[in-house]
Amino acid sequence: MERTPDGTPVGVDDPYEFAGRCDHLTGDGRCRFALDRAGDDPEFAAERRRADYECVVADEDVDWWDCPHYRSTTDAKTCVRCGLDEVRIAHDERRPLIEAHHLSYGENPTNRTSGTKPHDDGENRKQSHEITVGLCRWCHTKVHKSFARIDDDASPDPEAVAERESRRGDELGELGFSTARDRYDDE
Repeated sequence: MERTPDGTPVGVDDPYEFAGRCDHLTGDGRCRFALDRAGDDPEFAAERRRADYECVVADEDVDWWDCPHYRSTTDAKTCVRCGLDEVRIAHDERRPLIEAHHLSYGENPTNRTSGTKPHDDGENRKQSHEITVGLCRWCHTKVHKSFARIDDDASPDPEAVAERESRRGDELGELGFSTARDRYDDE
């Protein structure tokens, strides 16, 4: 199983099984990285420019992990392990129910995975892509502190359901109408 730089498990053997489309991919199939950040990797940007900024993966023989700037991050709205949905209330300081969980950290000197990609066919290249999924706080803890896996058949923790329902109650309370006279009559 893959591990974090601190040695805790991330809950998967192959992060690319859970990776989605690249964050840099535009709606028309072009590479936003090459368009917006050409100075960060001039050679890559020049290559994409010659290909009319077409995404590297547009070639049928290329997969996401072959692009040097591939990145797949989550919107963190649903836990991929237990299915718990996020409930956020504006101006609420409570900790989110769903957090971004790193399966792979990208080529950052302070946090780099030590495993190899299973798709290497013996080439043994290091993973260098940031890949995140959404996990509720309870599943996040279970994955890092035990042998829990992301693809386990799990249901939401009772504490997680209680917290979500508490937030839904607060959300419904915000929908109620009361006149200014009723709200400020005490003053």
